[in-house]
Amino acid sequence: MFDFSDELVDLVANFDISSMVDIVIVGGALYWLLLLLRGTAAMSVLRGAAVLLVVAFLLARIFDLVVLNWLLRNALTGLVLAVVIIFQSDIRRALEKLGRTGIWGLASNRRIEPHVLELIISSIIKLARDNVGALVVLERDTGLADVIEVGIAVNARVGGELLETLFFPGTPMHDGAVVIQRGRILAAGCTLPLSSRVMASRFGTRHRAGLGLTETTDAVVLITSEERGEVSLAANGRLVSPVNERQLRVQLETLFEVDLQETEPPEPRSIKPDLNEAL
Repeated sequence: MFDFSDELVDLVANFDISSMVDIVIVGGALYWLLLLLRGTAAMSVLRGAAVLLVVAFLLARIFDLVVLNWLLRNALTGLVLAVVIIFQSDIRRALEKLGRTGIWGLASNRRIEPHVLELIISSIIKLARDNVGALVVLERDTGLADVIEVGIAVNARVGGELLETLFFPGTPMHDGAVVIQRGRILAAGCTLPLSSRVMASRFGTRHRAGLGLTETTDAVVLITSEERGEVSLAANGRLVSPVNERQLRVQLETLFEVDLQETEPPEPRSIKPDLNEAL
């Protein structure tokens, strides 16, 4: 049987400054990784796998199980490779988040002029009321060059009439997405990656495409439904639908860190929680 007292004596005898630095670095790296994966499907699976491995390790060491000890020692490399393959989308999103925010999350370039957001909000609400389907992508810190390249270059200032024209039924670009960077419409008719998640039957291809882009980038996507005349908002891999004009205004204020002027009296209905937390 395994003797914990002997192991503890050996650990204390060999503990020095380098061991302390080693523990701090590894612990800090694991904590940072868990913060990046917080709220994802990978986090739940990792918790379950960690519990299983800890139990197996303790049983193998306490009861001196030779075969189980051998499997744990030799399967580590394979387990790491399996984790990378299974959770490649979550790892990619985590590394992308690190690239755009830095280690401490201080770097940010998501500012957009309030009057531009006001124009976009008014256009989206009008399109929804007219039962016109639309898909508007608002770029934040992650570049969308690969999305823009497959669309038709526009490179024009944001305007309500232009947005409504681009999504007018029958026009060549009305089924694609419009990409807006700061105050300019860079491209229209863009194709977005579809989400592989199971979604309610009331959501169509536009909603799946809008959600799909936010799963791999930090873009904000506004979607209008031509069947129901509703506005939906996708960000941080989550979809909130429907949202009214005031709710949309509050969410965009938070996501883009701007102060939008209220243009209508407050509604008694409760506002959905901050998307930076809820999504």
